[in-house]
Parts: sequence; C-alpha cells; structure tokens
Amino acid sequence: MLGNSVVLLSGGIDSAACAQYLRNSGSTVRCVFVDYGQAGSRIERDCANRIADLLNLELSCVEVNTARRFGSGEIIGRNAFLILTALMTTGITSGFVGLGIHSGTRYYDCTPAFASTVNRLLAEYTDGCVQIMTPFITWSKHQVFKYYIDTGLPPTISYSCETGIVPPCGTCASCLDRRALGCFT
Repeated sequence: MLGNSVVLLSGGIDSAACAQYLRNSGSTVRCVFVDYGQAGSRIERDCANRIADLLNLELSCVEVNTARRFGSGEIIGRNAFLILTALMTTGITSGFVGLGIHSGTRYYDCTPAFASTVNRLLAEYTDGCVQIMTPFITWSKHQVFKYYIDTGLPPTISYSCETGIVPPCGTCASCLDRRALGCFT
C-alpha cells in the first residue's frame, strides 16, 4: 500500500499510465492538471478530465497566468515547476507526487538525477513526508505504452502535441513519439 498520491495528469499517455499504475498499486490517487500557458492546454485539460473520469479519480485544475506562452520544444524547469505547484496547491502533506517520466528522453527533468534532486527538495519542505514517485523512470516509452494498453486505457482518450492543434501537427517530439507507438491520431 503506497498511501496518498497526487499525480500530475497532463492528458497524455505517460501521466495517465502513472495514475493507473499508482491506483493499481493500492495508492489513494487524486490528480492535478496545471495550465501554465502551454499551447495545448484546452485540449490537454479536456483529456485529463476524460482520463480522470474513466479512472474514477478526483481532478483539480490549476491555472498559472503568465505573459509567456509555450509551444514546441523543451521547457526548462517544467517538471520541477509542476511538482512544486502540486505540492503547493493540493495540500498534500504525506505520500507521493506522481510523475510519468520515462527513460529515453534527452531532457534533464526526465532523469534519475532530477528525481533524486527533487526528492531531496521535497524532503526538506515536508520533513521527509512527501516524495516524488516516478514508476517509469527506467522504462522506455514503448514499455509505458504497453502498460497503458494492457491496463485498458484507450490511446484515443489522450492527447500529446506540443503545438496544441487538432489534428496534431505530426512533427513535434510528442507527435513523433505517438507515431512510433502506432497511435497517432
């Protein structure tokens, strides 16, 4: 039994699989979606709502208003920002903040080193009562997707396109990942 978890639910495959994984591991899961000005925020929020409904999980939505808008490419500090936003806005005092990061990306904030650093920071803020949970940190995207499918989650319920358009652009890193998985929609 893992206790309480808050999962950062972006509306994509990885975060949905993370929510499902923690729920299946016996954790009491609630989710948070953060709109930080990303191009696909409206579509992502809709998908996060559908995923939370399908999994029968509570979802809260946080909106951070900035003058900056984010499109394709790496967003430096994104996962650290999301984790600390979840800590600050959900009131979690013990348990885990779940993040669906996996191996095989070039981004620092998807590495074991990042997870270790954030765990130290969370420990300082919470006297060791809250930790980051990254169940897929050593899994490939294909392994995460297989878990996602094997647990009954439909690819059509998720969305991942850094440009935020419908239909998805087909050329950003997220679209290329989905295409490699055979679930480009």
